[in-house]
Amino acid sequence: MESQYSSIKMLTLMSMPLQKPKIAFLFIARNRIPLDMVWDVFFQGDAENRFSVYVHSRPGFLLNSATTRSTFFLNRQINDSIQVDWGEASMIQAERLLLQNALTDPFNERFLFLSDSCIPLYNFSYIYDYIMSASTSFVDSFADKKESRYNPRMHPVIPVDNWRKGSQWVVLTRKHARIVVEDETVFPIFQLHCKKRSLPEFWRDRPQPVDASKEHNCVPDEHYVQTLLAQKGLEGEITRRSLTHSSWDLSSSKDPKRRGWHPVSYKLADATPTLIESIKGIDNIYYETEYRREWCTSKGKPSKCFLFARKFTRPAALRLLNMSTLGVSREATSRAYSSGE
Repeated sequence: MESQYSSIKMLTLMSMPLQKPKIAFLFIARNRIPLDMVWDVFFQGDAENRFSVYVHSRPGFLLNSATTRSTFFLNRQINDSIQVDWGEASMIQAERLLLQNALTDPFNERFLFLSDSCIPLYNFSYIYDYIMSASTSFVDSFADKKESRYNPRMHPVIPVDNWRKGSQWVVLTRKHARIVVEDETVFPIFQLHCKKRSLPEFWRDRPQPVDASKEHNCVPDEHYVQTLLAQKGLEGEITRRSLTHSSWDLSSSKDPKRRGWHPVSYKLADATPTLIESIKGIDNIYYETEYRREWCTSKGKPSKCFLFARKFTRPAALRLLNMSTLGVSREATSRAYSSGE
């Protein structure tokens, strides 16, 4: 009887479709996902269950039928979220929590961080093949030689030669995701010694620095993963660029010290096919501090650099979706809108 049961079980398993490796889409959001309908159309392009979704929102926020129109985001918030403040170590703690939750699914093989203002530039199949065809993580990482963000107090745990900078929007292999979650050495040092410089508008809430120009300035999420992987001697296992495009605002701020702190935010009038094509057309990235030009490749051949872009407002993203400039069909867009009514 037991032998017969084993044979039936084996036949059942053999008849089940083989689960393909998945990409875990890890969203860092304030509350809801404002571009949920754009992502709804994108995820409809996968008919083989090759992705999973995790969202870090403020504690207590729920993604339910009242807060999202997309079934892909329903109840996908993690339950152990924390309050996140820009420029604080809480941001990298949120990233670690997302990874910890996503690692519980053994089929998740890549771990992709996205902000709530990101849009995909291509359809699901193209992005899946691009990411999964690479054996490496995609981590924008370069030696930070021109800025004084390294805090000497990090020595000797983190020597200056391992100090790196880059975009927080990384794609990690499962091996590297586990390293981030299990790190008990670099993260505590970041909590202690990597903090942003206080801004004048906050001085009323805390003691005013004697000389603000000499106050140490460090933004943890722009250094943590990069420095950790360098510390572990794993830079040979990464492709040193991000797959998410940001255009840094170098002129709009009246305060010269603030220029370049935040990326350009694209509004309705900016949302044109020309903008998207210009981003898609980028095939190399120049790293000034290392005098290095990174030519983008995929499957050993020259390729476009970016699969995603930010920061897009909801009206801008929906306009691009309606124009069918994001690599999805009008039929899929129509289905998304009709299901959200």
